[in-house]
Amino acid sequence: MILPLHSESVSQVFIALGSNLENPLSQVRRGMMLLAGLEHSRLVKRSSLYRTAPVGHIDQPDFINAVVQMETNLTPHHLLDALLEIERACGRVRTFPNAPRILDLDILLFENLQHNDTKLVLPHPRMHERAFVLQPLLEIVADCVIPGRGSAVACLAACAAQPLECIASS
Repeated sequence: MILPLHSESVSQVFIALGSNLENPLSQVRRGMMLLAGLEHSRLVKRSSLYRTAPVGHIDQPDFINAVVQMETNLTPHHLLDALLEIERACGRVRTFPNAPRILDLDILLFENLQHNDTKLVLPHPRMHERAFVLQPLLEIVADCVIPGRGSAVACLAACAAQPLECIASS
């Protein structure tokens, strides 16, 4: 059982979901369902689902991506542990960076926190470079600002060459 360190404070967080194995559309929807049931947390909003080409290791199937907004009493590290447990429960195996995956869950933003240690970097260190993160994030919060990076709208404009296709509402 994951216990919050500060049970009275509620933090706004944004989490990216992605999958490109074993029916990715179903995997992302399953991930959303599991996040909705996460203890000490509440799912607030879901973005649409987007199909995107892989980044980094490109010899793999396309991804389905989305972003959710949650409220949580968990600390950033407790939330990360919970997300890693959900990934494991869904069958995620980490073989190499940018490998195909059943389910990937990343904390994008945790309030306006800027944090960097060996386990967790906030905001997510590459989110400002990825249209498949920025577009669904902006769908949820149109005036999003990424701490240390600026407007998510401006970041998305810099990613204009990255194609993505909205395939369904969540």
